[in-house]
Amino acid sequence: MTARPIDEPNRVSSQLELLFDLTFVVAVAAVTEQFAHTIAEGHGGDGVLPFLQVFFAIWWAWMNFTWFASSYDTDDVTYRILTMVQMAGVLLLAAGVPAAADHGDYLMITIGYLIMRLGLISLWLRAGIEDPDSRRTAFRYAFGIGVLQLGWFGRLYLADAGASDTVLLVAFIALAILELSVPLWAERPRATHWHPHHIAERYGLFTIILLGEAVLAASNAVRRAVEEINVSAELIAVAACGLVILFALWWLYFLRPAGPRLEERRDRSYRWGYGHYGIFASLAALGAGLEVVVEQTSHELHISPTAASYSVAIPAACFVGLLWGVHRIISEPSRVHLGTSFAGVVILLLLPLATPLVGSLADLALIAATCVALVAVASWDEGVRQSDRTVSSTSTE
Repeated sequence: MTARPIDEPNRVSSQLELLFDLTFVVAVAAVTEQFAHTIAEGHGGDGVLPFLQVFFAIWWAWMNFTWFASSYDTDDVTYRILTMVQMAGVLLLAAGVPAAADHGDYLMITIGYLIMRLGLISLWLRAGIEDPDSRRTAFRYAFGIGVLQLGWFGRLYLADAGASDTVLLVAFIALAILELSVPLWAERPRATHWHPHHIAERYGLFTIILLGEAVLAASNAVRRAVEEINVSAELIAVAACGLVILFALWWLYFLRPAGPRLEERRDRSYRWGYGHYGIFASLAALGAGLEVVVEQTSHELHISPTAASYSVAIPAACFVGLLWGVHRIISEPSRVHLGTSFAGVVILLLLPLATPLVGSLADLALIAATCVALVAVASWDEGVRQSDRTVSSTSTE
């Protein structure tokens, strides 16, 4: 196990990485469904924090393996077995989502996390033994991850001992910050050899998974509605608007490839990678919001139509704003112009206020139209930039 070259040609995701991602489909589906249920019951505000905490565990586990694999994927027997151990941990984590969201019981999630961490620590120890040049970095990773896993069990002990929600929240924030600090500390002796185009592809694939989860959440709600009532024009229109929103956000994310920018600015990779937590969480929350809006067409929910509209508008606005901020780190200008992004965020957050006047369906259609308009403006800007670059290149020649 030695570091793979950072300029390896035609580097793409392996079949094992794709299988690894499938286990996260289960985990994301569990947290999305639970958040949708919480919103529908009228407790969306109370459910935000548990949603963000559980999603952090999912995202960070995916992050840890993804960046390790970009540097040390050997695809041999040992590597495959230890990766599959991590997959088993993800499935246990997914099984613990309902208990964590409903009762604050993180036992199953912590056990699943432990299994994932044992597999990852073993991989880092192997890298340290077999790659002398990066030994200090690999052993630092193994040590940091191991110590923090003990910290998560300490938080679990505090919960069992009856600690207050404030104490548990402070402990979670402190441990999360330390988790994010491990790569910064571990790579001081020597940076890992992650591949920029491979990392960009992996993030793109996870984005597609989250968009797919949103489609699944909305389709499940449609299926339940169809089973209980006849198909209505309103239900079809709501589902169509949801798809348009998802298509538009996909278009915005993949408007410009991130690989070449990461290659040029490797020193900014931490901020770019960490910033995706908000982007990914927004997409997961959007899936929950779309499910709620679809259910509202056939059920009497415990929330107002305005609140249901906000369950879609807020995640969409967060995605648009964070997309500008995250990609601005590695790309100047960003994929979406600041003015366009700011206007989109403001409009998306104001539209639900019109729900009592125009109705839920019309408001959802306006949200979808706003997302389409953002795509149109951003695509036009990108076309202008490409034309300018072509003219500049021709002039230089």
